[in-house]
Amino acid sequence: MTEVSKTIEVIIENNSSRKSYPKSITLGEIAEDQAIKLDYPVIGALVNNKLRELSYDLYKPKSIKFIDMSHPIGYRMYARSVAFVMYKAVKDIWHDGVLRIEHSVANGWFCGLELKGVNLTHEVAEMIEARMHEIVKEDIPFRRSEIPTSEAVALFRDLGLEEKASLFEYRTDHYSSVYHLNGLNNYFYGYLVPSTGLLSTFALEPYNHGLLLRLPVVGKPEVINKPLKQEKLFRIFREHKKWVNILGVPYVGNLNQAIATGNDSDLIKVAEALHEKKIARIADKIYKKGGVKLVLISGPSSSGKTTFSKRLGVQLTVLGYRVSTISLDDYFVNRELTPRDENGEYDFETIKAIDVALFNDHLSQLIEGKEVTIPRFDFTTGQRNPNGHKLQLKKNGILVVEGIHGLNPELTSSIDESQKFGIFVSALTQIAIDSQNPIPTTDNRLIRRIVRDFRHRNYSALETIKRWPSVRKGEELYIFPYQENADVMFNSALFYELAVLKSYAEPVLREVQQNTPEYAEAYRLLKFISYFKNMSLKEVPPTSILREFLEGSSFIY
Repeated sequence: MTEVSKTIEVIIENNSSRKSYPKSITLGEIAEDQAIKLDYPVIGALVNNKLRELSYDLYKPKSIKFIDMSHPIGYRMYARSVAFVMYKAVKDIWHDGVLRIEHSVANGWFCGLELKGVNLTHEVAEMIEARMHEIVKEDIPFRRSEIPTSEAVALFRDLGLEEKASLFEYRTDHYSSVYHLNGLNNYFYGYLVPSTGLLSTFALEPYNHGLLLRLPVVGKPEVINKPLKQEKLFRIFREHKKWVNILGVPYVGNLNQAIATGNDSDLIKVAEALHEKKIARIADKIYKKGGVKLVLISGPSSSGKTTFSKRLGVQLTVLGYRVSTISLDDYFVNRELTPRDENGEYDFETIKAIDVALFNDHLSQLIEGKEVTIPRFDFTTGQRNPNGHKLQLKKNGILVVEGIHGLNPELTSSIDESQKFGIFVSALTQIAIDSQNPIPTTDNRLIRRIVRDFRHRNYSALETIKRWPSVRKGEELYIFPYQENADVMFNSALFYELAVLKSYAEPVLREVQQNTPEYAEAYRLLKFISYFKNMSLKEVPPTSILREFLEGSSFIY
């Protein structure tokens, strides 16, 4: 009879070593034995490219890469853990206090706080932050336990976390995870750091009748993000949060219940009607401003700018405008003149990749009523052909330009401000997983892009995920700094969309192989969308922004 081995061999990628260990050894014990030294304390590990906590036991051979909070995945662990510490701090001071971590804004997380008979002052913020730092100094371990899902539902219901109980009711897993912090129970939909002692960098301050939780700069864990002035963005978030509360679907559990009871069709109709009303109102604002000749539409990747611009064009036509469009892509400089980034690669995201002088010259002539020849850029040869199509603005003519640099003043420096109208479009996810777990807008857009890239561009999820950090870097440099320049903002997110996108995204994400670094992100996204019940695409109208990423749009792209 073959003797069963009592040891396993593991590969540690951080120091390129191999070693045999007894079965059931934890990742934390291996990190200690290997004396793993990273730039910051080890907080987790990628085991065969799947995130695990340091308490994870090993029973089979594995490949291990230990991570700290400078790693994007480690940063998420850090952020979730700080959220739990804030939740505990509030409960320690006011047992009946209700904390809601709602959305990102101003380089932080906006938090709502309900305290009976207590106003949100600087003193209140200081009390909570002080208690958070005390919890950090106590170095309390985060513990995770697996309990029957039915017991998790009952536990969260007893704690008054009804939206979390509702979400767990629709889980198909027999067991679910619950986190414990010194007797306090909650769950944050992802792994946490080993203990509170690793969470020293954060700040809390009053913000718009709530609190702003500020976390470290990504990649610079010792530096806290500086707050930004984003009042327009904040107002859009608040408006849509109010709207989903009115509809009764502020959380994923509420949406799942609506789908299960057959109310999803009505919700789709209301969500799409709200979009149409908002777009019509933006057209009305352009009309009321008077003298507008140039509408500039900007926004990050997969925000639905193209469909928005087409729907806005319809509403402007209703008001008597003759709408013409220009693509900024046709004003790219020739490939050999394109700037390069720090890695020597062509940087197509910078405004210096655009022939701004020619673009302004053409805009000026068009506004004066002259005819111009719009160039055509050939992406195959990397050259601009000056002999494109001719364009002239007729009476009541208006130009619509969609592009990432639309709100950068440099792009249209020769055009008088009175003749311009700027619009920022982004998918600002208004529905949340629960009251302490908002859905990052980047996750919403990434799911959109994965589905669109696969269906319309023949890109795999692996390729899209691999490109995403570069896309996000370009957005931070060239789009978000100018978003507050917009005359109006439009939220293109639909609170039901992730339930529709789920069935399209899941098979594409499952194709990402475990032996690739991108598997960790694919696995995380699969877990994230697993919380949604499937919703059919058939009720989604052909003019919906969501159709841009799927199929069946009545617009030509």
